[in-house]
Formats: sequence, structure tokens, C-alpha cells
Amino acid sequence: MGQQTAPAAEPKHSVRATRSAGRKMRSLLLDSASRLFREHGLSGTSISDIVAAADAFPSQVTYYFRTKEALFVEAACREMLYVARAAEQAALQAEAPRDYTRALVETVTSTDQVAFFAEALTLTRRRQDLAPLVERTIERLHGEGRRAYAGQIARRGWRSLRDPDATSRRFWALAIGVMVEGHAMGRSADELCGEMLRVLGEQAAATSAGDDARLRLVGERDVPTS
Repeated sequence: MGQQTAPAAEPKHSVRATRSAGRKMRSLLLDSASRLFREHGLSGTSISDIVAAADAFPSQVTYYFRTKEALFVEAACREMLYVARAAEQAALQAEAPRDYTRALVETVTSTDQVAFFAEALTLTRRRQDLAPLVERTIERLHGEGRRAYAGQIARRGWRSLRDPDATSRRFWALAIGVMVEGHAMGRSADELCGEMLRVLGEQAAATSAGDDARLRLVGERDVPTS
């Protein structure tokens, strides 16, 4: 008998095309799910609604995300990272700490993305298998916030009572808390913004590295500086 010929390997360009199509479909499902979940909530959105909006099949949701709840959490985490990136971009041109804080707060409170993420946090109480994605998202929020603020300190010569890591963690913990409470109470974006600024407090006007003044937050006005 003649020697059997091994089947030809799939061309690399075909593999790349398949992967690219998969990433595109996954992104489309997340886009559609994010919009529908934010409009109608988890219980008010069905898989058939999502696949219809994405021009996909129900099996593709199962393939990429396993369950509707997993898709909800991943969509919420992605939206949270989007708003964090937008806030950091908005704050880049700030020449004073007060302006930096205001740019962050105005960006975060102008959308419902943080409240969406808070719903995902609540869901993980019942679905601990989804908690690792939320944990990674929170750590990424803190890490990117820390780097962004440290970069501004270095560029602008600002001085701060808190280190960049503590500042970032405090900001996002406050943002999530204020947004959850505010949306539950039906507060407007302007009210949410005002509340966050009030809690964060007015920062010191002097920001030069040569000044002795440091950034001050509410509750820290009596802390002596060295």
C-alpha cells in the first residue's frame, strides 16, 4: 500500500482570519449586551434580544460567555474600564489638582457605567465564579488610576497627602458608593457630581513643588504638614 499523505495544515492566514472574526463577534455581543443591559437591566434583557441586536446566534453567547450572567459581568467590567480611561483622558490637561479632580468626577458622574458595574458587583455575591473578573477589573482600575495620577504629579510638580495608590483606591470606592446611592435616590448627574466633589473636598490652590502646601481633602484640614 502507498504511504498515506498527512492532511495539510490549515493555512496561517485562515487561522488568523478565524480568530479575527471571533474577536469581532465577541465584541459585537458585548456592545449589544452593554446597551441592552444598561437600558433594561439583567432580568429585562434576554439572550434572544442580545443576539438579535448583534446579528448573532444564541449558541455564540454560550460559546463565548457560557451564560447571560457571565456576559452581564464582563460587559459591566468593560464599561467600567472605558469610563476610567475617558476620565483619565479628560483630566490630562488639568493644571491644578482641583481641576484634575473635577475632570475625573464630571466624567464619571455623566454616565451610568459605574452604576452598571455596581450591579455586577452585587451579582457576584450569588455567583462567586464570576468574582475573579470583577476583582481583576478593580485592580486594573486602581493600577491605571495610580499611574495616571503619579504621572500628573511628576509632570505638574504637585504634592499630595496621600500616595497615588491610596488616592486612586479612595476615588473609585467613593465613586461606586455615591453612584449606587445616587441612582437609587433618583439624583441627577449634576447632583452626583456635587456630592462627589463635596466628599472629596476642595484641594489646596498652591500646587507647585516649591510650595509647602499639599493637596487637602475633607477631614484632613487639621492634619499638620511637615
